[in-house]
Amino acid sequence: MIDLTYWMVFFGTALALNLSPGPDLIYVISKTIAQGTKVGLASAAGLWTGAFVHVLSVAFGLSAILMASAKAFTVVKYLGAAYLVYLGIQALRSRGTSFDLPSNKDANVTPGQAFRQGIMVDVLNPKVAIFFMAFLPQFVRPDHGNPSLQLVWLGALVILVAIPVESFAVVAASRTTGFIRRHPRTSVWLDRVLGSVLVSLGARLALFEQRQ
Repeated sequence: MIDLTYWMVFFGTALALNLSPGPDLIYVISKTIAQGTKVGLASAAGLWTGAFVHVLSVAFGLSAILMASAKAFTVVKYLGAAYLVYLGIQALRSRGTSFDLPSNKDANVTPGQAFRQGIMVDVLNPKVAIFFMAFLPQFVRPDHGNPSLQLVWLGALVILVAIPVESFAVVAASRTTGFIRRHPRTSVWLDRVLGSVLVSLGARLALFEQRQ
C-alpha cells in the first residue's frame, strides 16, 4: 500500500507538471506549427534527450555546481537565452518559408536539425537542472539502494511521462494548423509568431533569477 501511494503521488505530480503549459510544451507546439509533425516530434525528442542529460547531472552531482556557483549558473542561463533568441530572430527574419509544405525542397529545418536544436534548448536551460534537483530527491528512498541510480530511474520516468503528453500536443497542433499551413499568405505572419515566442522564451530565461 505504501508503494502504491508513493507511485500514485510521483506519477500524479509528474503528469501535472508535464501537462502545465511550460516552455518545453510551448516550444514543441511552436515548432510543430512552423514545420509540421516530423519536426515537432524531433524537437520533442531533442528536449527529452536534453532533459536526460540534466537527470544524469543531478544523479551524479554535476548540477550542484549551478546551485553553488552563481557565476556558472549565469553563464549557462545566458547561453541558453541567447540560443533561443537566435532561433527566434531567424524565424522573424524569415520570409515565411518555415511554413512551406513538407514537399518543398527548401524546407528550413530537417528533423535532425530540430532534434539537435531541442537538445541544445534543454541542456542550456539551468531551470531544467534546478527542477530535477528540487523534484527528484523528494522521492529517493534510503532503503531502496543507490541514491544516484534511483535518481536516474526517477528522472527517466518523468521524461517517460512527458513523451505521450508532448507527442499528443504535437499531433494536435499539426492537425489544427494543417489548413493554415496550406495557405501561403499566412506563412510570414506565422513565422513572426514563432519568432516572437522563441524570443520571449529566451527573455524569460535571461530574467530568471536563481533562488537558494
